[in-house]
Amino acid sequence: MRRVASAAPAAMAIGTGVAGVAMSSPARRESNFQPRYFTPAEWTLLVGLVDRLIPADIEGPGALEAGVPEFIDLQMNTPYGYGALWYMHGPFMPAPATLGYQLEFSPRAMYRSSLAGLDEQLRKRFSKSFDELDTGTRDSVIGELELGKLGIGAVPAADFFAQLLQNTREGYFCDPKHGGNRDMAAWKMINFPGARADYIDWVEQYGKRYPLAPVSSA
Repeated sequence: MRRVASAAPAAMAIGTGVAGVAMSSPARRESNFQPRYFTPAEWTLLVGLVDRLIPADIEGPGALEAGVPEFIDLQMNTPYGYGALWYMHGPFMPAPATLGYQLEFSPRAMYRSSLAGLDEQLRKRFSKSFDELDTGTRDSVIGELELGKLGIGAVPAADFFAQLLQNTREGYFCDPKHGGNRDMAAWKMINFPGARADYIDWVEQYGKRYPLAPVSSA
């Protein structure tokens, strides 16, 4: 099973490829999805970021093939995206990570602020947008985000990275009914059966590979 883990600054592409370099992959599936929350500029940057967090390789699809950007966009217009499921009243003060989320930003507000701040930083430093950078530089930028070494405005870079990575993982492995894990590709990669009603016929068939395709709860 491919590890989809926290990205290290020196090796953002996680899989069987060389650090920072995605190996040969299946043809990328074109999507006609029109984002409902993100602006065109935000969407381009978001797509580029999640593509480097889980790039396609010989073991399975990447974030783009799995529809991760679509999943994140759809989540922004749910109660979760508005922060309705969190306690969002002040005072907002620095606190240890063990106390949980302490910022004033809902997920949608965090993305709006962070993507704009990141784009501004990249244009100041490189005079380029993220998608215009080479692969190694993209990975280096994401590494700086993870370590909190890149100023992107009001949102701490490490907090934005943690949010982005969490949502990327969720979109990659979620039930497809939520908009990600397109064609259950991630489940097929790890041989996860999904939401079948029962497995009674397979309970005592030890050592045998489960042969049935995964099923979405939808």
